[in-house]
Amino acid sequence: MLRLGKYSIGIGDRFGHQGKAQLCACLMAAERGVDIVPVWNKSNREHSIIGSEPAGVRTAADEAVRRLGWSKPYYVDADHINLDTVERFLEPSDFFTIDVAHFIGRPPAPAKLEAFLAAHSELVGRLQIGGIDPPFTTTREAIARMAAPYLAAVEEAGRIYRHIASRKGAGAFVAEVSMDETDSPQTPPELLVILAAIADEKIPIQTIAPKFSGRFNKGVDYAGDVRQFAVEFERDVAVIAHAVRQYELPDNLKLSVHSGSDKFSIYGPIRCALQKSDAGVHLKTAGTTWLAELIGMAEAGADGLALAKEVYTQAYQHREALCEPYRTVIDIDFARLPAPAAVQSWTGEQYAAALRHDPDCPRYDRNVRQLLHVGFKIAARMGDRYLRMLAECAPSITRNVTANLFERHIEPVFFL
Repeated sequence: MLRLGKYSIGIGDRFGHQGKAQLCACLMAAERGVDIVPVWNKSNREHSIIGSEPAGVRTAADEAVRRLGWSKPYYVDADHINLDTVERFLEPSDFFTIDVAHFIGRPPAPAKLEAFLAAHSELVGRLQIGGIDPPFTTTREAIARMAAPYLAAVEEAGRIYRHIASRKGAGAFVAEVSMDETDSPQTPPELLVILAAIADEKIPIQTIAPKFSGRFNKGVDYAGDVRQFAVEFERDVAVIAHAVRQYELPDNLKLSVHSGSDKFSIYGPIRCALQKSDAGVHLKTAGTTWLAELIGMAEAGADGLALAKEVYTQAYQHREALCEPYRTVIDIDFARLPAPAAVQSWTGEQYAAALRHDPDCPRYDRNVRQLLHVGFKIAARMGDRYLRMLAECAPSITRNVTANLFERHIEPVFFL
Protein backbone atom coordinates (compact mmCIF):
# COMPACT_ATOMS: atom_id res chain seq x y z
CA MET A 1 0.00 0.00 0.00
CA LEU A 2 1.31 3.43 -0.94
CA ARG A 3 1.78 5.49 2.20
CA LEU A 4 2.30 9.24 2.12
CA GLY A 5 5.08 10.47 4.39
CA LYS A 6 4.56 12.73 7.38
CA TYR A 7 5.49 15.92 5.53
CA SER A 8 4.63 16.47 1.88
CA ILE A 9 4.46 19.42 -0.44
CA GLY A 10 2.40 20.00 -3.54
CA ILE A 11 4.66 21.26 -6.29
CA GLY A 12 4.45 21.57 -10.03
CA ASP A 13 4.60 24.13 -12.77
CA ARG A 14 2.34 25.22 -15.54
CA PHE A 15 4.70 24.32 -18.37
CA GLY A 16 6.50 21.27 -17.01
CA HIS A 17 10.07 22.60 -17.12
CA GLN A 18 10.91 23.17 -13.44
CA GLY A 19 10.86 19.64 -12.02
CA LYS A 20 14.57 19.58 -11.21
CA ALA A 21 14.56 23.09 -9.75
CA GLN A 22 11.71 22.18 -7.40
CA LEU A 23 13.12 18.80 -6.45
CA CYS A 24 16.37 20.56 -5.52
CA ALA A 25 14.45 22.30 -2.73
CA CYS A 26 13.33 18.93 -1.34
CA LEU A 27 16.92 17.68 -1.57
CA MET A 28 18.06 20.73 0.40
CA ALA A 29 15.50 19.91 3.08
CA ALA A 30 16.68 16.29 3.22
CA GLU A 31 20.27 17.45 3.63
CA ARG A 32 19.13 19.37 6.70
CA GLY A 33 17.43 16.32 8.16
CA VAL A 34 13.78 16.73 7.15
CA ASP A 35 12.18 14.43 4.56
CA ILE A 36 9.51 16.22 2.56
CA VAL A 37 7.69 14.17 -0.05
CA PRO A 38 7.29 16.02 -3.38
CA VAL A 39 3.87 15.71 -4.99
CA TRP A 40 3.64 17.08 -8.51
CA ASN A 41 0.12 18.39 -9.09
CA LYS A 42 -1.74 19.93 -12.00
CA SER A 43 -5.49 20.35 -12.38
CA ASN A 44 -7.70 19.47 -15.28
CA ARG A 45 -8.38 23.18 -15.81
CA GLU A 46 -4.66 23.92 -16.11
CA HIS A 47 -4.21 21.11 -18.61
CA SER A 48 -7.14 22.41 -20.63
CA ILE A 49 -5.78 25.97 -20.71
CA ILE A 50 -2.22 25.00 -21.59
CA GLY A 51 -3.05 22.10 -23.89
CA SER A 52 -0.99 19.62 -21.88
CA GLU A 53 -1.79 16.08 -20.79
CA PRO A 54 -1.54 14.46 -17.35
CA ALA A 55 1.02 12.01 -18.70
CA GLY A 56 3.35 14.95 -19.20
CA VAL A 57 3.41 15.63 -15.45
CA ARG A 58 4.49 12.04 -14.81
CA THR A 59 7.18 12.31 -17.47
CA ALA A 60 8.54 15.55 -16.00
CA ALA A 61 8.52 14.19 -12.45
CA ASP A 62 10.21 10.93 -13.42
CA GLU A 63 12.86 12.80 -15.38
CA ALA A 64 13.65 15.14 -12.48
CA VAL A 65 13.89 12.19 -10.10
CA ARG A 66 16.19 10.30 -12.48
CA ARG A 67 18.50 13.21 -13.17
CA LEU A 68 18.89 14.21 -9.53
CA GLY A 69 19.10 10.68 -8.17
CA TRP A 70 16.13 11.13 -5.84
CA SER A 71 15.65 7.78 -4.08
CA LYS A 72 12.77 8.68 -1.78
CA PRO A 73 9.02 8.49 -2.50
CA TYR A 74 7.32 10.99 -4.78
CA TYR A 75 3.86 11.25 -6.29
CA VAL A 76 1.88 12.73 -9.17
CA ASP A 77 -1.43 14.25 -8.10
CA ALA A 78 -4.59 14.34 -10.20
CA ASP A 79 -5.57 17.66 -8.68
CA HIS A 80 -9.24 18.48 -8.02
CA ILE A 81 -10.72 15.69 -10.09
CA ASN A 82 -14.28 14.38 -10.21
CA LEU A 83 -16.03 11.57 -12.11
CA ASP A 84 -16.22 13.73 -15.23
CA THR A 85 -12.49 14.45 -15.35
CA VAL A 86 -10.71 11.56 -13.65
CA GLU A 87 -10.35 9.25 -16.64
CA ARG A 88 -7.39 10.98 -18.29
CA PHE A 89 -5.50 10.96 -14.97
CA LEU A 90 -5.86 7.28 -14.11
CA GLU A 91 -2.77 5.97 -15.84
CA PRO A 92 -0.11 8.53 -14.86
CA SER A 93 -1.31 9.53 -11.37
CA ASP A 94 -0.83 7.84 -8.01
CA PHE A 95 -2.33 10.62 -5.86
CA PHE A 96 -5.92 11.81 -6.36
CA THR A 97 -7.37 14.97 -4.84
CA ILE A 98 -11.08 14.16 -4.90
CA ASP A 99 -13.05 17.37 -5.26
CA VAL A 100 -16.73 17.17 -4.34
CA ALA A 101 -17.36 20.90 -3.90
CA HIS A 102 -20.41 20.86 -6.15
CA PHE A 103 -22.07 18.29 -3.89
CA ILE A 104 -21.56 20.19 -0.62
CA GLY A 105 -24.94 21.50 0.50
CA ARG A 106 -27.01 19.01 -1.48
CA PRO A 107 -29.56 17.44 0.85
CA PRO A 108 -28.94 13.75 1.44
CA ALA A 109 -31.59 11.12 0.99
CA PRO A 110 -33.59 11.00 4.25
CA ALA A 111 -32.76 7.32 4.69
CA LYS A 112 -29.06 8.08 4.29
CA LEU A 113 -29.20 10.71 7.04
CA GLU A 114 -31.16 8.44 9.36
CA ALA A 115 -28.70 5.60 8.79
CA PHE A 116 -25.78 7.89 9.62
CA LEU A 117 -27.41 9.08 12.84
CA ALA A 118 -28.24 5.52 13.85
CA ALA A 119 -24.66 4.41 13.23
CA HIS A 120 -23.05 7.25 15.16
CA SER A 121 -24.63 7.63 18.54
CA GLU A 122 -21.11 8.37 19.85
CA LEU A 123 -21.40 11.83 18.29
CA VAL A 124 -24.36 12.73 20.50
CA GLY A 125 -23.94 14.02 24.02
CA ARG A 126 -20.63 14.95 25.63
CA LEU A 127 -18.03 14.95 22.91
CA GLN A 128 -14.49 14.99 24.31
CA ILE A 129 -11.69 15.51 21.78
CA GLY A 130 -8.16 15.36 23.17
CA GLY A 131 -6.44 18.73 22.94
CA ILE A 132 -9.70 20.72 22.81
CA ASP A 133 -11.22 22.14 25.97
CA PRO A 134 -13.95 22.34 27.04
CA PRO A 135 -15.78 19.29 25.63
CA PHE A 136 -18.58 19.83 23.13
CA THR A 137 -22.16 19.01 23.98
CA THR A 138 -24.25 17.91 21.02
CA THR A 139 -27.76 16.68 20.33
CA ARG A 140 -29.09 14.31 17.69
CA GLU A 141 -30.72 17.25 15.95
CA ALA A 142 -27.44 19.21 15.93
CA ILE A 143 -25.54 16.28 14.43
CA ALA A 144 -28.25 15.96 11.78
CA ARG A 145 -27.78 19.63 10.89
CA MET A 146 -24.01 19.17 10.70
CA ALA A 147 -24.20 16.05 8.58
CA ALA A 148 -26.85 17.20 6.11
CA PRO A 149 -24.61 19.50 4.00
CA TYR A 150 -21.84 16.92 3.67
CA LEU A 151 -23.28 13.41 3.37
CA ALA A 152 -24.06 13.69 -0.35
CA ALA A 153 -20.56 15.07 -0.97
CA VAL A 154 -18.92 12.22 0.96
CA GLU A 155 -21.10 9.69 -0.87
CA GLU A 156 -19.87 11.14 -4.18
CA ALA A 157 -16.27 10.98 -2.92
CA GLY A 158 -16.89 7.29 -2.24
CA ARG A 159 -18.09 6.74 -5.79
CA ILE A 160 -15.03 8.49 -7.19
CA TYR A 161 -12.66 6.59 -4.89
CA ARG A 162 -14.15 3.23 -5.82
CA HIS A 163 -13.95 4.06 -9.52
CA ILE A 164 -10.25 4.85 -9.19
CA ALA A 165 -9.65 1.74 -7.07
CA SER A 166 -11.42 -0.46 -9.61
CA ARG A 167 -8.95 0.67 -12.24
CA LYS A 168 -5.72 1.04 -10.27
CA GLY A 169 -6.27 -1.32 -7.35
CA ALA A 170 -6.86 -0.43 -3.71
CA GLY A 171 -3.66 0.70 -2.09
CA ALA A 172 -2.05 1.71 -5.39
CA PHE A 173 -2.70 5.42 -4.85
CA VAL A 174 -3.03 8.10 -2.19
CA ALA A 175 -6.50 9.58 -1.72
CA GLU A 176 -7.30 13.09 -0.54
CA VAL A 177 -10.77 14.54 -0.08
CA SER A 178 -11.20 18.27 -0.57
CA MET A 179 -13.83 19.99 1.56
CA ASP A 180 -12.39 23.51 1.42
CA GLU A 181 -14.68 25.04 -1.20
CA THR A 182 -17.59 25.92 1.05
CA ASP A 183 -18.75 29.16 2.63
CA SER A 184 -17.77 28.64 6.26
CA PRO A 185 -14.97 26.80 8.05
CA GLN A 186 -16.00 23.52 9.62
CA THR A 187 -16.24 23.42 13.39
CA PRO A 188 -14.47 20.54 15.16
CA PRO A 189 -17.71 18.53 15.48
CA GLU A 190 -18.51 19.16 11.80
CA LEU A 191 -15.07 17.95 10.72
CA LEU A 192 -15.52 14.88 12.93
CA VAL A 193 -18.88 14.21 11.28
CA ILE A 194 -17.24 14.44 7.85
CA LEU A 195 -14.49 12.03 8.86
CA ALA A 196 -17.02 9.59 10.31
CA ALA A 197 -18.91 9.67 7.02
CA ILE A 198 -15.70 9.14 5.06
CA ALA A 199 -14.92 6.12 7.24
CA ASP A 200 -18.44 4.78 6.56
CA GLU A 201 -17.72 5.06 2.82
CA LYS A 202 -14.49 3.12 3.44
CA ILE A 203 -12.33 5.77 1.77
CA PRO A 204 -8.79 5.31 3.17
CA ILE A 205 -7.93 8.99 2.92
CA GLN A 206 -4.42 10.05 3.86
CA THR A 207 -5.08 13.79 3.60
CA ILE A 208 -8.14 16.00 3.96
CA ALA A 209 -8.50 19.65 2.99
CA PRO A 210 -10.99 21.42 5.27
CA LYS A 211 -12.15 24.99 4.99
CA PHE A 212 -10.32 27.59 7.10
CA SER A 213 -11.51 31.10 7.86
CA GLY A 214 -10.00 34.04 5.99
CA ARG A 215 -9.20 34.38 2.29
CA PHE A 216 -6.64 32.24 0.50
CA ASN A 217 -6.11 34.43 -2.54
CA LYS A 218 -3.80 33.24 -5.30
CA GLY A 219 -0.12 34.05 -4.86
CA VAL A 220 -0.40 36.57 -2.03
CA ASP A 221 -0.48 36.39 1.76
CA TYR A 222 -3.34 35.16 3.90
CA ALA A 223 -6.10 37.71 4.46
CA GLY A 224 -7.71 37.10 7.81
CA ASP A 225 -7.21 36.76 11.54
CA VAL A 226 -3.99 34.78 11.97
CA ARG A 227 -4.80 33.98 15.60
CA GLN A 228 -8.15 32.52 14.57
CA PHE A 229 -6.45 30.44 11.87
CA ALA A 230 -3.99 29.10 14.46
CA VAL A 231 -6.87 28.00 16.69
CA GLU A 232 -8.68 26.34 13.78
CA PHE A 233 -5.58 24.54 12.56
CA GLU A 234 -4.72 23.14 16.02
CA ARG A 235 -8.30 22.01 16.53
CA ASP A 236 -8.42 20.31 13.15
CA VAL A 237 -5.20 18.46 13.98
CA ALA A 238 -6.80 17.29 17.23
CA VAL A 239 -9.98 16.16 15.45
CA ILE A 240 -7.98 14.12 12.95
CA ALA A 241 -6.08 12.36 15.72
CA HIS A 242 -9.37 11.58 17.44
CA ALA A 243 -11.01 10.32 14.22
CA VAL A 244 -8.07 8.06 13.41
CA ARG A 245 -8.57 6.29 16.74
CA GLN A 246 -12.36 6.33 16.70
CA TYR A 247 -12.97 5.25 13.12
CA GLU A 248 -9.82 3.33 12.21
CA LEU A 249 -8.85 5.74 9.47
CA PRO A 250 -5.23 5.55 8.21
CA ASP A 251 -2.87 6.50 11.00
CA ASN A 252 -0.96 8.87 8.73
CA LEU A 253 -4.06 10.97 7.96
CA LYS A 254 -3.15 14.65 7.99
CA LEU A 255 -4.35 18.09 7.03
CA SER A 256 -3.92 19.37 3.49
CA VAL A 257 -3.63 23.15 3.21
CA HIS A 258 -4.68 24.43 -0.21
CA SER A 259 -2.73 27.60 0.29
CA GLY A 260 -2.88 29.25 -3.11
CA SER A 261 0.83 29.74 -2.28
CA ASP A 262 2.67 32.34 -0.25
CA LYS A 263 0.58 32.38 2.93
CA PHE A 264 3.61 33.53 4.86
CA SER A 265 1.74 34.87 7.91
CA ILE A 266 0.20 31.47 8.74
CA TYR A 267 3.35 29.41 8.17
CA GLY A 268 4.55 30.16 11.72
CA PRO A 269 1.30 28.97 13.34
CA ILE A 270 1.34 25.85 11.17
CA ARG A 271 4.92 25.08 12.23
CA CYS A 272 4.11 25.62 15.91
CA ALA A 273 1.06 23.34 15.71
CA LEU A 274 3.07 20.60 14.01
CA GLN A 275 5.79 20.81 16.64
CA LYS A 276 3.25 20.78 19.47
CA SER A 277 1.27 17.81 18.16
CA ASP A 278 3.93 15.91 16.19
CA ALA A 279 1.43 15.88 13.31
CA GLY A 280 2.14 15.91 9.61
CA VAL A 281 0.91 18.25 6.89
CA HIS A 282 0.47 18.42 3.13
CA LEU A 283 1.10 21.95 1.83
CA LYS A 284 0.09 22.85 -1.72
CA THR A 285 2.26 25.61 -3.19
CA ALA A 286 2.55 25.01 -6.92
CA GLY A 287 1.12 28.20 -8.38
CA THR A 288 4.03 30.54 -7.82
CA THR A 289 6.51 28.49 -9.87
CA TRP A 290 5.23 30.22 -13.00
CA LEU A 291 5.80 33.63 -11.40
CA ALA A 292 9.36 32.60 -10.53
CA GLU A 293 9.83 31.85 -14.23
CA LEU A 294 8.80 35.40 -15.13
CA ILE A 295 11.09 36.81 -12.44
CA GLY A 296 13.95 34.72 -13.78
CA MET A 297 13.31 35.97 -17.32
CA ALA A 298 13.23 39.57 -16.16
CA GLU A 299 16.49 39.21 -14.23
CA ALA A 300 18.10 37.58 -17.26
CA GLY A 301 17.44 40.79 -19.20
CA ALA A 302 17.46 41.26 -22.98
CA ASP A 303 14.96 38.97 -24.71
CA GLY A 304 13.84 37.42 -21.43
CA LEU A 305 12.88 40.81 -20.01
CA ALA A 306 11.17 41.77 -23.25
CA LEU A 307 9.01 38.65 -23.19
CA ALA A 308 8.14 39.14 -19.52
CA LYS A 309 6.97 42.66 -20.35
CA GLU A 310 4.95 41.35 -23.26
CA VAL A 311 3.21 38.88 -20.96
CA TYR A 312 2.25 41.73 -18.64
CA THR A 313 0.98 43.89 -21.51
CA GLN A 314 -1.27 41.16 -22.84
CA ALA A 315 -2.45 40.20 -19.35
CA TYR A 316 -3.37 43.83 -18.71
CA GLN A 317 -5.26 44.04 -21.98
CA HIS A 318 -7.23 40.85 -21.20
CA ARG A 319 -7.44 41.36 -17.45
CA GLU A 320 -11.22 40.99 -17.14
CA ALA A 321 -11.36 37.68 -19.00
CA LEU A 322 -8.29 36.28 -17.22
CA CYS A 323 -9.60 37.14 -13.77
CA GLU A 324 -13.20 36.03 -14.18
CA PRO A 325 -12.61 32.29 -13.47
CA TYR A 326 -10.64 33.21 -10.34
CA ARG A 327 -12.84 36.00 -8.99
CA THR A 328 -13.35 34.28 -5.61
CA VAL A 329 -9.60 33.81 -5.00
CA ILE A 330 -8.09 37.10 -6.17
CA ASP A 331 -8.47 40.65 -4.93
CA ILE A 332 -7.05 43.03 -7.53
CA ASP A 333 -7.48 46.80 -7.51
CA PHE A 334 -7.56 47.27 -11.28
CA ALA A 335 -7.26 51.04 -10.95
CA ARG A 336 -3.84 50.62 -9.34
CA LEU A 337 -2.35 48.33 -11.99
CA PRO A 338 0.51 50.08 -13.80
CA ALA A 339 -0.14 50.84 -17.45
CA PRO A 340 1.79 48.66 -19.92
CA ALA A 341 3.66 51.74 -21.15
CA ALA A 342 5.05 52.26 -17.65
CA VAL A 343 6.09 48.62 -17.35
CA GLN A 344 7.92 48.86 -20.68
CA SER A 345 10.33 51.31 -19.06
CA TRP A 346 11.19 49.01 -16.16
CA THR A 347 14.57 47.40 -15.75
CA GLY A 348 14.77 43.69 -15.03
CA GLU A 349 15.36 44.47 -11.38
CA GLN A 350 12.28 46.69 -11.24
CA TYR A 351 10.09 44.06 -12.91
CA ALA A 352 11.37 41.35 -10.55
CA ALA A 353 10.88 43.55 -7.50
CA ALA A 354 7.29 44.34 -8.45
CA LEU A 355 6.48 40.66 -8.97
CA ARG A 356 8.46 38.97 -6.19
CA HIS A 357 6.40 38.54 -3.03
CA ASP A 358 8.45 40.60 -0.60
CA PRO A 359 6.14 42.84 1.47
CA ASP A 360 9.16 44.74 2.84
CA CYS A 361 10.18 45.84 -0.65
CA PRO A 362 8.63 49.20 -1.60
CA ARG A 363 8.41 48.15 -5.26
CA TYR A 364 6.40 44.97 -4.56
CA ASP A 365 2.98 45.23 -6.21
CA ARG A 366 0.37 42.70 -5.09
CA ASN A 367 -1.96 43.73 -7.92
CA VAL A 368 0.68 42.97 -10.55
CA ARG A 369 1.46 39.68 -8.85
CA GLN A 370 -2.14 38.51 -8.76
CA LEU A 371 -2.81 39.51 -12.36
CA LEU A 372 0.24 37.64 -13.61
CA HIS A 373 -0.56 34.68 -11.35
CA VAL A 374 -3.77 34.08 -13.31
CA GLY A 375 -2.18 35.23 -16.57
CA PHE A 376 -0.40 32.01 -17.47
CA LYS A 377 -2.90 31.61 -20.32
CA ILE A 378 -0.98 34.38 -22.09
CA ALA A 379 2.24 32.37 -21.99
CA ALA A 380 0.37 29.26 -23.08
CA ARG A 381 -0.77 31.09 -26.20
CA MET A 382 2.84 31.95 -27.00
CA GLY A 383 3.58 28.25 -27.32
CA ASP A 384 7.11 27.37 -28.38
CA ARG A 385 8.25 30.98 -28.15
CA TYR A 386 7.67 30.94 -24.41
CA LEU A 387 9.19 27.48 -23.99
CA ARG A 388 12.33 28.51 -25.88
CA MET A 389 12.73 31.46 -23.54
CA LEU A 390 12.51 29.11 -20.56
CA ALA A 391 15.53 27.28 -21.97
CA GLU A 392 17.44 30.47 -22.78
CA CYS A 393 16.94 31.89 -19.29
CA ALA A 394 17.27 28.56 -17.46
CA PRO A 395 20.07 29.50 -15.00
CA SER A 396 18.22 32.57 -13.73
CA ILE A 397 14.87 30.79 -13.64
CA THR A 398 16.24 27.72 -11.85
CA ARG A 399 17.81 29.89 -9.16
CA ASN A 400 14.53 31.68 -8.55
CA VAL A 401 12.34 28.57 -8.58
CA THR A 402 14.49 26.70 -6.07
CA ALA A 403 14.92 29.69 -3.78
CA ASN A 404 11.21 30.47 -3.89
CA LEU A 405 10.20 26.96 -2.85
CA PHE A 406 12.88 26.38 -0.24
CA GLU A 407 13.34 29.80 1.36
CA ARG A 408 9.75 31.02 1.20
CA HIS A 409 7.77 27.82 1.78
CA ILE A 410 9.82 24.92 3.10
CA GLU A 411 12.01 26.79 5.59
CA PRO A 412 9.21 28.76 7.31
CA VAL A 413 6.97 25.70 7.75
CA PHE A 414 9.48 22.95 8.50
CA PHE A 415 12.58 24.64 9.89
CA LEU A 416 12.45 28.20 11.22
